Amino acid sequence: MDSLSERLTRIRERIVRAAERAGRPAESVRLLPISKGFSIGVIREAMELGLDEFGESRVQEAEAKFREIAGPRWHLVGHLQSNKAKRAVELFDVIHSVDSERLAEELARRATAAGRSTECYVEVNTSGDESKFGVAPEDAVALLSRVRSLQPLRLNGLMTIGPLQGGESGARASFRALSALREQARRAGVLDESSGLSMGMSDDFEIAIEEGATIVRVGSALFGERTA
Repeated sequence: MDSLSERLTRIRERIVRAAERAGRPAESVRLLPISKGFSIGVIREAMELGLDEFGESRVQEAEAKFREIAGPRWHLVGHLQSNKAKRAVELFDVIHSVDSERLAEELARRATAAGRSTECYVEVNTSGDESKFGVAPEDAVALLSRVRSLQPLRLNGLMTIGPLQGGESGARASFRALSALREQARRAGVLDESSGLSMGMSDDFEIAIEEGATIVRVGSALFGERTA
């Protein structure tokens, strides 16, 4: 069985090659290891290899890990309900799944109360999958504008999840749509030029890089099959 070190090396090599195909420096892409479903021991091993930020999908699971591990930057990449906003801003440095004004306003209120400045991405459903969360593309600019006005929140960019169906062409279309939406939002003045794109997971992160991803969220391709 391959070691974590070997898998990490291969993923980094794939990131470099994908960036080269897109005519981009590899340094323009950040690897975000997704530790959801993996043990504290696995995370500690990853930290020994130099990884210093991790993504989790559920507040409750993350909370247990945070009590045992100090040091990394933590990203929330899963769907967030408004009633979990208080713990989310206390625990996470970055939230990738802001998908409504109601949630954004609750996060801002809780961040203000906690004296926190929370980085966030607006999640967009670019695939049209009914099972997926995210604001509709046609409503994204308005939501971005609202998030930008909420001072405790720091708007980092946009996030999407590739489609369940459609293979490579479907994934590429979904990611290309998010990239185009970023350009639209920049022209509208609701995203800065430095804004990022959080898109691409274990099965499609190379396609996402080719379409402009600045953060790829990789779990099973790095850590192996999940135990939970």
